[in-house]
Amino acid sequence: MLALHALHPLICTSHVLHSTTPVVRIPTTQNLSSYLAPASGPDPPKITGWPSSAGRTSTLLLRIPRAAAVPQQPPDEAEGPKSYLTEIPASFPREDENQLAELDENEKDGKDEDQKSSNLDRPNYHDQPLAADEQAEIKSNSAVKLAAVFGLWYFQNVIFNIFNKKTLNVFPYPWLLASFQLLVGSLWMAGLWASKLQPYPRVNRKFFLALLGPALFHTIGHISACISFSKVAVSFTHVIKASEPAFSVVFSALHGQFYPIHVWLSVVPIVAGCGLAAVTEVSFNTQGLWGALISNVGFVLRNIYSKQSLYEFKHIDGLNLYGWISIVSLFYLLPIAVLIEGRHWPQGFGTALASVSSPWTFYTWILLSGVFYHLYNQSSYEALDEISPLTFSVGNTMKRVVVIIASVIAFRNPVRPLNALGSAIAIFGTFLYSQATALESSKKKKGITKKNT
Repeated sequence: MLALHALHPLICTSHVLHSTTPVVRIPTTQNLSSYLAPASGPDPPKITGWPSSAGRTSTLLLRIPRAAAVPQQPPDEAEGPKSYLTEIPASFPREDENQLAELDENEKDGKDEDQKSSNLDRPNYHDQPLAADEQAEIKSNSAVKLAAVFGLWYFQNVIFNIFNKKTLNVFPYPWLLASFQLLVGSLWMAGLWASKLQPYPRVNRKFFLALLGPALFHTIGHISACISFSKVAVSFTHVIKASEPAFSVVFSALHGQFYPIHVWLSVVPIVAGCGLAAVTEVSFNTQGLWGALISNVGFVLRNIYSKQSLYEFKHIDGLNLYGWISIVSLFYLLPIAVLIEGRHWPQGFGTALASVSSPWTFYTWILLSGVFYHLYNQSSYEALDEISPLTFSVGNTMKRVVVIIASVIAFRNPVRPLNALGSAIAIFGTFLYSQATALESSKKKKGITKKNT
């Protein structure tokens, strides 16, 4: 009786043959009870639902558990007839799969818990808050790095402006000097690419066609600034060039990009300050004023068309892009410079050499103006990679302040109080413009993020 109770969960009827359950078939030719009855003793009890007619073939299906059974010794002949296995399907029953899955999950959870407990024993340096001294060290390193970036940028810009103006004072031929500065920049980039200090960009014919427009406007901006430097004081040129945001707002609107009212309002002090500085400038010159204004137009259009035509070439970083702009601009500018000033260069060289103590002094000025022209532009691109656009805009505004003060000290230019006030108002307006545009850009980014989510 106990044997029947133990076997009852493993016994099923013949309709299970249609399932995927592994089975063991036991053919019988007599009453099934005789297989379970002992060799001697009283008659076994009646089993409900089992075949009882003698001589009728029946099939007993035994469900095989997943775990392999411990092999047993074959029964003695006295214990009754032997059974044998005839078929074991490959797949296991679904119920056993679920049980095994649960066991696997439990085992996995157990391992996960062990792993978590072991992880708790190990310090997690990423999740632990930094100590106060470590945070102070990180902030200190960031401040030192930012100061180094701005310091190098400002220093190179000041050196360029000083030696550029010294050269133009003794050799007033801005077309040749501007061409030479582009030549130095082109050779500098070629050296970086040849030495593999700067990765050479992947360019094609389509890139050069797209580059023609931005390079043309860069040429216009560069030569116009050089003409302005040759006619007026460096400080006055930079005050007028501080009005570049006003041209940016106007030309952006003409190209379909409209700014909100607070950006337009930030342009008002720029225009007012530049006007006040212009009417009180001691070294005022019409060509110098128009040169600075046209330079603003050229650089603004360069930025606008660079975004439009070079949008597909984002794999080219800023330094490589500036290098190719310098090379293409050189081919634009040099032929025109020869046509405009070429016949005056021999006489100009003679006059310049006679006005300095040594010919090498003049050659050094020219060389330094060309080298530092490229270096300060290179540093500006590298600074933009290291800092945020807002910080860059503020730094660019302060750069003009540093250059103006340095040029006044170097050349001892007389500055009237109203001229200084106008310069300060214009530069403050440039600062407001950078803040307003940064705020507008932040709103656009938040709007795009909300739209995507």
